[in-house]
Amino acid sequence: MTPGTKLAMDRPPAPQLHWSALQIDHLDALLAVENQCYSHPWTRGNFIDSMAMGYGIQLLWIDSQLVGYFVAMQGVDEVHLLNITVNPRHQHQGWAKVLLEQLKSWAASVRAGTIWLEVRKGNVRAQQIYLRFGFEAVGLRKGYYPVSHLEREDAVVMRYLLPVSA
Repeated sequence: MTPGTKLAMDRPPAPQLHWSALQIDHLDALLAVENQCYSHPWTRGNFIDSMAMGYGIQLLWIDSQLVGYFVAMQGVDEVHLLNITVNPRHQHQGWAKVLLEQLKSWAASVRAGTIWLEVRKGNVRAQQIYLRFGFEAVGLRKGYYPVSHLEREDAVVMRYLLPVSA
């Protein structure tokens, strides 16, 4: 055995990055992330309903650890991003852009011309990520998101125009 071979054998295997569609057996891992990230998280029923409706749901994994996911609804010539989340353990590492690139590819594959989303008006960090990616703010939905039993927060409506393919 050559010294180089021994070193290669001593190294741990490289992490494996992969995508999957949401399956029932992924829900516990997904809900653990969802509940860490949001004051008003989606429920198990919300995700099951989204699966039943055939929404685009993609999960990004490093080995068996969930990095992030998105849920998107296909409409006529458009896609509506309903949920996009990066595991807190993986935030500030560029994974949101990776998720958005996958969303863009999925939207193009279903021949969408536009991706729409709403984001909390107070979530400036997310708005900056979307703007850097190429989304533009096009409107405001008053009282869209719950804050408490009596309060609601406005949502900024954003859109991304996909390139027209020949």
